[in-house]
Order: sequence, then C-alpha cells, then structure tokens
Amino acid sequence: MSPQCHKLYLFLDGELGPVDEENFRHHLARCETCAAGLHEALQLEMLSLHALRDVNAPALAPAEELDFDAPAPMAREPASRRPRLRALSRRGWAVGVGAAVLAAGLAAFFVFAPASPDVSQEVWLAQAPTRLLEARVAYPRADGHRPYTPMRGGPEAPSTAPPLPLRELADLEDAGDLHGIAAAYLVRKDLRQASDFLQRSPPSADRDSDLAVVALEQGHHEEALALLEGVLRREPEHPQALWNRALVLREMGLTLLAAEAFDAVAKRGEPGWSEEARIRARALRQETQARGRAWKAALAAVRDLMVDGQARLPLEEARQYPGIVRLAFYDAVRAAPSRAQALRLLPLAEVLDGVQGGDVLRGYVRQVAERDFGRRAPLARDYARLVRGELREPRAFVEALHRSGEEDLYLGALVLVSPTSEDAARRREAFTRLAGTGQDPWLVLVAERELATQEEHEGQWWKAEARLKAALEACQGRGLAFRCATLKKRLADLYLALNRPAEAFEQAWSGWQSSRKLGEWELEQQFLQELAHIARYRLDVTAARAYLRESLARTPEVCEQRTYVHRNLAYLSWLDFDPRGARQELEQALECGQPPGLPGALLLSYLARFGSGAHDADLLRRTLSELRRGQPTPGEQVQLAFAEGQFILEQDRAAGRELLRGAIQQADALPDDVDARKTRMGAYSVLVNDAGRRGGAGEVLALVGAALRMDVPERCVLGVAVDYERSVVAVRGPEGELLGHFDAGRVAPLGRDASGLVPASLQAALRGCERVDVLALPPVHGLTGLLPADLAWSYRVGRATPAASPRPGGRHLVVTGVEAPASLGLPRLAPLEPPSVPDPHRLELSGARATPSRVLEAMADASEVELHAHGAYSPEMSDASLVVLAPEEDGREAA
Repeated sequence: MSPQCHKLYLFLDGELGPVDEENFRHHLARCETCAAGLHEALQLEMLSLHALRDVNAPALAPAEELDFDAPAPMAREPASRRPRLRALSRRGWAVGVGAAVLAAGLAAFFVFAPASPDVSQEVWLAQAPTRLLEARVAYPRADGHRPYTPMRGGPEAPSTAPPLPLRELADLEDAGDLHGIAAAYLVRKDLRQASDFLQRSPPSADRDSDLAVVALEQGHHEEALALLEGVLRREPEHPQALWNRALVLREMGLTLLAAEAFDAVAKRGEPGWSEEARIRARALRQETQARGRAWKAALAAVRDLMVDGQARLPLEEARQYPGIVRLAFYDAVRAAPSRAQALRLLPLAEVLDGVQGGDVLRGYVRQVAERDFGRRAPLARDYARLVRGELREPRAFVEALHRSGEEDLYLGALVLVSPTSEDAARRREAFTRLAGTGQDPWLVLVAERELATQEEHEGQWWKAEARLKAALEACQGRGLAFRCATLKKRLADLYLALNRPAEAFEQAWSGWQSSRKLGEWELEQQFLQELAHIARYRLDVTAARAYLRESLARTPEVCEQRTYVHRNLAYLSWLDFDPRGARQELEQALECGQPPGLPGALLLSYLARFGSGAHDADLLRRTLSELRRGQPTPGEQVQLAFAEGQFILEQDRAAGRELLRGAIQQADALPDDVDARKTRMGAYSVLVNDAGRRGGAGEVLALVGAALRMDVPERCVLGVAVDYERSVVAVRGPEGELLGHFDAGRVAPLGRDASGLVPASLQAALRGCERVDVLALPPVHGLTGLLPADLAWSYRVGRATPAASPRPGGRHLVVTGVEAPASLGLPRLAPLEPPSVPDPHRLELSGARATPSRVLEAMADASEVELHAHGAYSPEMSDASLVVLAPEEDGREAA
C-alpha cells in the first residue's frame, strides 16, 4: 500500500492542504485500493441517506435528494470527476457507528449548509458557493471564481443546480443573447443544449472557447485542443482559453505541459483563478517529476547489477516496477560470469515470480547456474559489454553465440543487434523455436513481436497483424503488463503503415494509459512519440505538437531527445505552412551537434525553395554522405536521391532535374517498396511544378501523364498538381490548344474542395468540350469542386492504353460470396443469384474457393471479370485499393 493511501479519509473530509489534495487526486486515478475505499465510502453514504429518508423524509428538499441519489460505482471515474465527500465527519466512517448517528451527522450538514440562492435571479449560478464546471465559461456573468465541486456520478448524473428560469431565458432570446443562454446551460453541464445555442451564436473567440469546453466534457480532447489553440492564435491572452487549455492538456495526460499552461494563468493575477492555477501547476509538476525520479532510480538500481557483482538487489523496485526490472533481470542473468553470481539473483527472481505467479524465473536462474562457466564466462562478459554498447563487433559476437550453444545469450543478442537480410532465415528459426517452447511467457511474447516484425518487412502484413493480435489476447498478468504494452506499440506501428490511423490510435492510446498506470516512464515517452506520429499522419498538427512538447519537457537533458523532438517540430511547422518556424526548429535540432538524419535532409531540401546558403549545402552534403555509409534500404536510397535533387534544383536546374529523374528510375525498379513509390510521386510533383514555373504547359501534361502511367489525350484534358506553396494547371482545349497557369503563393494546405484551383480563363478554354479528362497528382486527385458543375468532367485513373480485344470464347469470371478472414470483422456478403439465362462462358469462384491465387489464375484468360467482394487499402501492398478474398493456406487474403 502506498503512503498516499493513508490520506484517503483526510481527502474525503477536506482536511488536506491544496497541493496535497491535488496530488491525492492524481494518486486516486491510479490506485485500485483507494478507488475501492472511495466506492465503499460512497456506498455507506448511500445507506445512510436511505436511513435518513426513512426517519425524516419531509426534512429533505427535492434538490438535496437529487444531490445524493447518484449511481454508486465510482471506482472507474477519473480523479477529477470523483466526489469529495465533505458532508460527513471522519467519525461517520468508523466501523460500528450506527445508522442513526450517521443520519444525525447528515441532518446537521443539511441544517448548516448555505441556503440555495434565488434561482429565478441566478441564471448563471453566479452566487453559488461552488462551481459544477471545472472549465471556465467565456461569458462574463458566468465566469466568477468559486471552488470547484465535481458532480456525483460522472457526466451522466443529473445536475444538482437549480432549474433554469424560463422567463429569463426568454428575455435573453428576445435580446438575441444566444451565448448567454448557452452559458446558462453550460454551467449546469447540459452539453447538448449548450452546444446547440453556441452553434447558433455568431462566430467569436469566446464562442470557440466554450465549444472547446463542450468537447472537453464529451471526452473529445484533441478537438478541444485544436479549438483552444485557434482562439489563442487570435487572442494570446484569452483568459478562459488559457485555463481550459490547461485542463485539456491534463486530461490528455500531458501533465508538464498542463503545469506550464496553469503557470500562464497564474501570472495573470486574476482573483481566485490565479491561486487555483498556481496550486494545480505545483501539484501536477510535483506528481509527474516524482514518478520520473522513482522510475529512474529503479532503472539505475537494475543497471548496477550489470557492472557491480555486489550491487544491491532491487527487490522493492521489482514489486513497484516489475516491467523494467524484469527486462533488466534477463540481461543480468545472462551477464553473470559465475555460478555464484547467477544464484545471487534468486531472491530477485522470486519477487518477480511472485508478481506474475509461477516459478519460471527461479527455474531459469537455476538452469543457468548449471552451465559450464569455463566456456560461458567470457561470453557472459562480452554480453554485458554488448548491453552497455561497448562491444566493437556485435555481429561477429552474434555469430560466436550461435556456435556456442548458449541459447539464452544468443536469443538476447538477436534482440539487441539489428538484423541483416542475410540472417533473416536464421532469426526466424530461432524465434520460432523460442515461441514454440511456451516455457516463459515473457520470452514467448518477445519472440512473437520479432516474428511479426520480420513478417511485416517481408510484406506479409496480414500475418504480422494476426500474430500480434493473438499475442495480445494471450498477454495476461501484472508481471507481463510491460510486455503487453510494447506489443500494442508494435501493432500501432503496423496499423499506421497500413494506413489505418484510427486503429493505430486505439492501440497507442491504450498503451499510453497502461504505461501511465504502470509508472513506466520510458514507455510513456515512447507512446507520447507514437501518438505524435499518428497525429502528424492525420495532419493534426496541434495534437502532434502537444505530444512532442510533453515528451521534451520530461527529458530536456537528453540530447538525442532534443534533436528528435525539434526535428519533428520543424516538420510540423512545415506542414502548418510556416517555413520560418520550420527553419528555427531545425536549427534547435542541430544544437546538440547530432546529424539531422533522413527527415532533416528532406526538410532541408524543401526549405531550399525559400532560400539556402553555403551552410545548408554543406550540412546536406555531410548528412547524405553519413546516411549512404550507413547502408540505407533501397527505398531510403531513393529518398536520398530525391532530397539531393530537390535541393540542387533551386541552384542548378539541369543538375537537379537529372537527379530527380534518377530518383524516379530507381523507384520504378522497386514497385513493391512503399518509400520508393511515395518518393516517385513526390519527384514527379516537383518536376511538374518546375515545368509550370517556366511556362511549359505541354511539358506539364506530359509529366503528369508519365507520373500516372497513362497516355495524355490530344484534346479536352486538364492536368493539375499542387506542391506546397506551388500549384500548376495546364489544359488542352477542344481544338488541342495549350494553356497553362502557375502560382507560387499558396499559404495553406488544400482542403477537401479544390474550388478556385483552376483559373476562370482556363475553365473557359474547356467550355467547348463535351467531357473533360482530368489528370491530377496527389493531393488534388479525388477532390471535389475542381471544375464547375455545368462542365462534364472526371478524374482519369489507370493506364490509358487500348484494351485488348476479347478472345473468342473468353470466360466470364464471377467472384461472389467470398469468405473473408474472420479477423477482419467484415460482414458476410451473400452470393449472387444465378443468371436467369444460362451463360456457357461463366466461371464462378465463391466461398473459400475465391482465393487470390485461384482468382488470378482464372483472370488470365477471362474476357469479363465481376468481383463482388469487400475492398481494403494498404500502401504496404499497393497504391490502389485492394480486394479482400478468401485466405490462402498461408493466410493471405488481399489480391
């Protein structure tokens, strides 16, 4: 039991100081013991209430009954929404006190409680002694400071506030004060009505601040943050938005960022609000930093085992942080140079076994102690150097371990040393053997993760997904919770690569919450960066910045962390159309003296279009040289060629174009590489806009056609591409006449509507066409509004080559009633009805027979193909959508 647990009843009685009270709230959110105690206390209060009703029912007013008649189970509510039971004295909770005494205590409370204000005059509860809403309402008469009292029973519980006076609401509506009406509902937490009136109110910073409050109360934290950041961009000192932003950041778990936000409120010196903000900031900072210090101390204790044979065994740390201690325990056993040193770890194994159950780790220690240390000791010492990063030839050491027969050392080294393409089969065999033993569930999960990673690299993403999901379903117990969280991160990475950001976020958010509950500081860092990556993928720059800045606030002293965060913040500034901010962040990323890596090289090439000097050229040259020496993947080599070509293009057009065309040729040789395919389209986009900048409308159309791998029509065609601030449009009119337009003044990314992208003069040139073919590069392709509704136009996709003439007697292939893999959770599609007229050429594949190999084989000599199946999208497999078919024997379901 934590020492904080002894403060539960002081918290319930309101006897803790402000900072201690706020600290206890954060403890309560993660402590099952205190949550259970709170639940029991509330149940006791409910029983006393019923007793009081039986004894003296007339003494209770309806509003008072409503206050205490909320649902009882509170253990799962967030700390900020749990009730503070100040009604009873501490005597009321003692075991053995009769219901009559407890009822008398409650009666005394009701007698001496402040009288309810005149509700007919208090539309916004301005004179209430406490506030029900933690957030601030941006309506002056609703924004007075009072202490915050959470509602009982969570957001679904009925409000304890007096009812709204209808006459005053009617007067407000007559006066057109819709925001005032919204505020009256908002302070009572009637979110539906508040949102409705806010949506009808005129746009303003105050309205958006209150809409953010609605989103916050509904749990839509990232939406709330985006609204508040928009308000603060317009009005940096908006008092309510500053306060509410701090609340949103806290609810997102970004506690140090929330503390900074509360500090900004405290500096304003507003009566009541500033003091509350100061208390909240101090509590958040203290609690977060205390967790970080405790975890780092545990990590240092387990690391000592690797360098000091007489180091203290971290037994208490193993009970508090079983994940990080168990992770290091395996390395400590592997690095033990003697039987005595291995057996010395038995007490630590016993504690860790006690957390999870069983005796796996004690058995492992005894097994290692029986090894021949005459042969094992030198390998164990080298293994310790490998863990500490001191071994010069790690790959040679892995080979030596493979021949040694020391299986546990070999498997540990395989996890630590990055694989090469040559040893893929050997790694698969080793981890498959480990996963098949089933002896140690921790190591089995490690093997499943490594096998899934290998399957993904080989393009078998469906196998990797199934393996990770099965491993997570089998992951049970507190002793394995750390490993379960790492599997969630791996699955989130996979989903993001498969263009499934919603599922990636679900796994990452779950892993982030698990890591916070476990107190695993480093895992929290990893999930913060994972959430930032997902937000960036969704182009949610605001949320991505918040996750990254919280990550940096937690480890500002780590140079690699500063480089990583500022480099990514630079890219986010670029996405936000802020090249100057991107330049500033990139400069901060370079302050540690570490290379900017591939992301930095790409960003330097983008920034070159806004000017660059000798410093940038030297930095890019050094960065590219270092990356090429590091054995990049084929797809990364394409990206390096693109970065160099885009940078050089701004100084030497001919040389830059040659490099970009070389990148395209490299990408064309790698049709299955995701990085190569994306870079190919990016290189074409740069070339297209360069041609448009120089007035080459014909060249623009030719390049767009080459990018899309299709022939360009001779008439009635529109080519369009957008590359950041640049956009280019080229047309061939009804007589084949060429016109073009180039613009380099874009200041915001494209939305979902492309209206205005094609100038009126070019639209007029297409008026004589019966139909217009549009050839558009991403991100324009598929957007609405590109041309007026009175023009017939459509996007062209696929190759524009003449279709092959149907062969006489060619088959009519029909794929129907496909049995999609159950793991995808897709609804079953009923088979098609048989044709009313016999079709002698019809070949039907249905059910489990509709596998990719059978469908492809049948398509080879089919003149007509009908596919009635679910679609999916995976950039790992193709730039186009996929068809979900029945699984092959190896589990593959997409063709």
